[in-house]
Amino acid sequence: MTGTAAVDAGVVVDVVCLGESMVTFLPSRAGRLADVPSFARAIGGAESNVACALAVAGHSVKWVSRVGADGFGDHLIAAVAAYGVDTGAVRRDPVRPTGIYFRTATDRATDSHEVLYYRSGSAASAMSPANVPADDLDRARILHLSGITAALSPDCLALMRVLTARRPGRPLLSFDVNHRPGLGRDDPSVLLELARGADLVFVGEDEAEHAWGLHGPAAIREALPEPAVLVVKQGARGAVAYAREARPTGPARPAGTTAPGPGARPGPGRSRETATHVPAPRVDVVAPVGAGDAFAAGFLSATLRGLPVGARLRHGHLMAAAALTVPGDLGSPPPAGPPGHHDPTAPPAPHDLPDRGSAGHDAAPLTRDHADRLVALDDDGWGTLHLGPGWTAAAQATEEVRTP
Repeated sequence: MTGTAAVDAGVVVDVVCLGESMVTFLPSRAGRLADVPSFARAIGGAESNVACALAVAGHSVKWVSRVGADGFGDHLIAAVAAYGVDTGAVRRDPVRPTGIYFRTATDRATDSHEVLYYRSGSAASAMSPANVPADDLDRARILHLSGITAALSPDCLALMRVLTARRPGRPLLSFDVNHRPGLGRDDPSVLLELARGADLVFVGEDEAEHAWGLHGPAAIREALPEPAVLVVKQGARGAVAYAREARPTGPARPAGTTAPGPGARPGPGRSRETATHVPAPRVDVVAPVGAGDAFAAGFLSATLRGLPVGARLRHGHLMAAAALTVPGDLGSPPPAGPPGHHDPTAPPAPHDLPDRGSAGHDAAPLTRDHADRLVALDDDGWGTLHLGPGWTAAAQATEEVRTP
């Protein structure tokens, strides 16, 4: 199996994303938090970032979470819904607040990066198996989770263990490791346990080294043989996807019988595995945040479409590049209209005002047609791809393809 999400008669949406989203405060300039004079309000959360990117790509998506019965909760729900995400399963907590955080403009991997979370005791940290109905999660082709949720509270960890337990009939389960040592409860052994229960896993090569002491994609795959698809992200070098395909042995399955579910693991001698590496395009980075979530969204979008593994990796890289060339975790919400459609003549509503990169370009959403054209490039064309601020605008579609 290659992690393709099957279509079932009971499915209501393409993807359900479960996890905490917070109001994010972005610095007005680079420097220490102590020196930043003002901040701009935005939204941020690994799972809601994935949900928004998938909705812009034209998929039906539901976000499941909890927020406070406060103004920040109002803003979060409205902002995520503006991307076309179904927020009907977001519960309001009358006692606990919506989480917020402040961060500097530098890369998370640098020593100068600062993040201040105000999420302890947040509404989302109260998610548990008792208050997240199965109906909110099961009627989807893909259920997307991340390791961040497990670190929020013991109740959230209990919920994650229930959701990653293999059982018949569950959606294809996607899991982004998202190792966050700063959350305190982020236990590397728990992240490995949860990843082993997933069908599709995303992990950075660097975070696997920090969390588990594993060096290189092959060692990571050896430690994580259970998922049908394992994607190891290597930053600017690209990404490697290990994909296991079932090979039928013995008599053919009788007509009308059901194939093994996405959680089923082929027996010995019944599968073969491929390892596919796709380099990342060159990107002029505006802000080094949100790329991992965007990569997951691009890969999941291509998975839903049944594209080959190499094309899934390219779509992941392009979504990541779209995130890296805007100031926040997400670009602007799309204007009203069909999913994936951008009308450059339509006046923006207040919440649709575009973000601008360092070069002053409007951050138009990456359309599926535009991404498909770039994914279809031959290896030489892909290798010369150079993407900078404003590249997602339709007018740029033929200009960035062969920039050396």
